[in-house]
Amino acid sequence: MNLSPITLTGRYVQLVPLLRDHVPELARVGSDPEIWKYMRYGVVDTEQKMSAWVEELLRLQGEGSDLPFTVVHRPSGRLAGATRYLNISQANRSVEVGGTWYGIAFQRTVVNTEAKFLLLQYAFEELDCIRVQLKTDLQNVRSQRAIERLGAFREGVLRNHMILPDGSLRSSVIYSILPEEWPPIKSRLSGLINSRDNIH
Repeated sequence: MNLSPITLTGRYVQLVPLLRDHVPELARVGSDPEIWKYMRYGVVDTEQKMSAWVEELLRLQGEGSDLPFTVVHRPSGRLAGATRYLNISQANRSVEVGGTWYGIAFQRTVVNTEAKFLLLQYAFEELDCIRVQLKTDLQNVRSQRAIERLGAFREGVLRNHMILPDGSLRSSVIYSILPEEWPPIKSRLSGLINSRDNIH
């Protein structure tokens, strides 16, 4: 598993390695507090907070546990948000896809569909992963439905999984995709990306 920074390119999005230079534009696109409602970071709605967030992810990248990407919307050239591989286990050939957020204008569009497609394709077809995990807040029903639309298998709930910055407790729903499940999921996502009603 070679998990060095890489650029992944699709029709509508390009995933590029997260850089400090991205902070100002990411701060602008992430300025709506609603974006961060179910995220474990708290509200990252200023340039100072975004800078600290980026530094933390680059630190985790240096430790080998995460590989963060900035998501670029190709038609406009604008930064749409961010996503990453996390909880990377080279020994077990597994990764988690998550930490994903998008500006309001890019939510419920083809951006998330194609970004997930690119990350899953690279994980299964290039990294030879035997498991890709996804997780979300138990209260985030919309995210759960989006993950289920991918075709991921719901494994269960980790109760009181995290203490969030505001002191509240988060339970997390865990999903997974295995290599033999990837071909039909790939076909489904390809169809969604190529269809006219790219709303998810």
